[in-house]
Amino acid sequence: MKLGRRQFLRLTAGVAALPAVSRVAWARAYPSRPVRVFVGFPPGLTPDIVARLVGQSLSERLGQQFVVENRPGAAGNIATEVVVRAPPDGYTLLLANGANAVSAMLYEKLNFDFIHDIAPVAGIAGAALVLVTHPSFPAKTVPEFIAYAKANPGKINMASSGAGASTPFLAGELFKAMTGVEWVWVQYRGNYMPDLLSGQVQAAFSLIPTSLEYIRTGKLRALAVTSATPLEALPGLPTVDEFVPGYEASSWLGVCAPKDTSAEIIEKLRKEIDAIVADPNMTARLVGLGLQPMSLTSAEFGKFIADQIDKWAKVIKSAGIKAE
Repeated sequence: MKLGRRQFLRLTAGVAALPAVSRVAWARAYPSRPVRVFVGFPPGLTPDIVARLVGQSLSERLGQQFVVENRPGAAGNIATEVVVRAPPDGYTLLLANGANAVSAMLYEKLNFDFIHDIAPVAGIAGAALVLVTHPSFPAKTVPEFIAYAKANPGKINMASSGAGASTPFLAGELFKAMTGVEWVWVQYRGNYMPDLLSGQVQAAFSLIPTSLEYIRTGKLRALAVTSATPLEALPGLPTVDEFVPGYEASSWLGVCAPKDTSAEIIEKLRKEIDAIVADPNMTARLVGLGLQPMSLTSAEFGKFIADQIDKWAKVIKSAGIKAE
């Protein structure tokens, strides 16, 4: 699949060929009716929570409702296709996330090209993972985990949600490639947490909001976070990078629009979203979810997404991962 990276990055700078005065007037009047924000995951999960938090603030700031619509399924591709097919007028937006970067390389027969058909608007937050184990697992640090895995190849049962490749799954594959360890993947179509809490599986690269309370109450042991820097939500916990130099594996959340959405509307949305994320109350809410607030220009966000696609493409190729 040709990614068209350069073309994707140009979307952040290019606009529809409309007279400048018309574009500015249109942007000033925007939004004049409700805006739909599509989320590719069910209610209650982190992307949905973030979309509703940001959507509510946008409604208050811009005087029109930003209505969240959940279209779960196919790793977020159903919601993405709805947005791709929508008019580029700013009234249909996507709460994009790390799954989009994975899907861009993993699925060869999508009805859209994420890089070509989506315009980046604004980043909201990074979403690091945390390597957790059942408290009975003998390793209490990342070096001990690596040593145990090497001494007991294939004896660790590592949980992963989703039938195919997800960001946690790829984070694990990257860890394996960089450390030379092996384990047995146990993939769940639903929630693996009950089996992890009972010890039927020993470890997982978990989304932080999913495991945070279990870590705080001692029901799970956290070994390290996968972000490049430590997280405020898990004070004192090291990063994997401290023991495996160069390792970083995180998901992310941001807003995208259909391609050819005017630069003026994109910039108006970006400024509002940046202001929302920078608000101390919102920052605290995001940090409380285990997220890392992100402030990027639309062009920077576009480059960030392209870099994420390149990164996971290499992992997918080296591990021989295929879409299921």
